[in-house]
Amino acid sequence: MIAVEEFDSFVERPENADKVFELVGGEIFEVPSNAYASKIASRIAGFIFMFMMQNNLAAHLTGEAGGYVVAGEKYAPDVAYISKERQPELSKEGYNPNAPDLAVEVDFPSTTQSQRKMRVKIGNYMAVGTLLWVVYPDVNEIEVYTPGQPVKIFGINDTLDGGNVLPGFKLAVKDVFTE
Repeated sequence: MIAVEEFDSFVERPENADKVFELVGGEIFEVPSNAYASKIASRIAGFIFMFMMQNNLAAHLTGEAGGYVVAGEKYAPDVAYISKERQPELSKEGYNPNAPDLAVEVDFPSTTQSQRKMRVKIGNYMAVGTLLWVVYPDVNEIEVYTPGQPVKIFGINDTLDGGNVLPGFKLAVKDVFTE
């Protein structure tokens, strides 16, 4: 088990300056660079950004380089949304101290290790009240975790909604996976 202070010291080393790391379940993981997963995340972020602009929402939207403290751990969700009401300004150094309102995690390629790590992250996101979308490009599905509710699985013919975080937001799952 790695303490948060050890993690912070590790990521601040000069050789790690261009890398993104997460502290999950007391272990340090480098966030892998993967163009396909980034494309999927960017597509989702694009739809959220357009919704924010069309509805004049005061919020922050970040990509995989934006880290957040979640239940004492440090995560780098592929997409994150946090309202300016909850946090007027994002942290300009290190990991943002508040968890996002919505986090999107793209699990690709999905492996035994990534699934184990994701289970820990799901529990911690739920503990802090974050709406979580876990995207599985291998099977064209998105799992939606809403604190206090059963998980919902959305397939290629379904439409996601923004729940209480992004009321009125709709996204056809097929639009996420369109080539």
